[in-house]
Amino acid sequence: MRILVIEDDSPLASYIRKGLESEHYEVDVALDGEQGALMASDLDYDLLILDLNLPKLDGISLLRTLRPTKPGLAVLVLTARPRVEDRVQALDCGADDCLSKPFSYSELSARVRALLRRGRPVVESKLQVADLHLDRVERKVRRSGRNIDLTVKEFALLEYLMRNAGRHITRSMIIEHVWNLNFGTSTNVVDVYINYLRKKVDEGAGQRLIHTVRGVGYELSDSCCEAV
Repeated sequence: MRILVIEDDSPLASYIRKGLESEHYEVDVALDGEQGALMASDLDYDLLILDLNLPKLDGISLLRTLRPTKPGLAVLVLTARPRVEDRVQALDCGADDCLSKPFSYSELSARVRALLRRGRPVVESKLQVADLHLDRVERKVRRSGRNIDLTVKEFALLEYLMRNAGRHITRSMIIEHVWNLNFGTSTNVVDVYINYLRKKVDEGAGQRLIHTVRGVGYELSDSCCEAV
């Protein structure tokens, strides 16, 4: 799952990012409100961690701008403001939860898990194709009861393929949605990571799930034949 952290305290933002990435979340950071608002509007995030005291655009104004266009985005507000009224205002403007600074990382992590469980229907948080299971919240992958350890990018790639199971997915689509980059014809990073996934997901299994679509890209499906 992808998380955006909008926090102008660079050391704190880095601390949060490293902690979340150690739990295999994909994390982006914005250090001011204007940059954060653009990223939150243009990209697809599962959760926003938002400081209230931001340069260029404060957290409350960002919430008011963002909520009409991103009603399903889970928002956890971080605030050093001591007044109850400030937390009430944040919740009334669209935040789903508030956490006061200073905070323990373990509490932040627990609140993140709770919001992700609450914000997504079970059918979206748990994906299945044939005997392959992926839990987006717990960050776990199993096939035929066997746990599969994946890196952050491998997990993100498999999640994208499973969310689009049965569809032909081009390399440029994968680059854009998994790496957040414009497609460059000179890169073979997609093919490299597909090979990594095949070794972990398909090798030793009775059925191949990750297929090459010649001239297009890839498809994840329970079809018994290689896509052409």
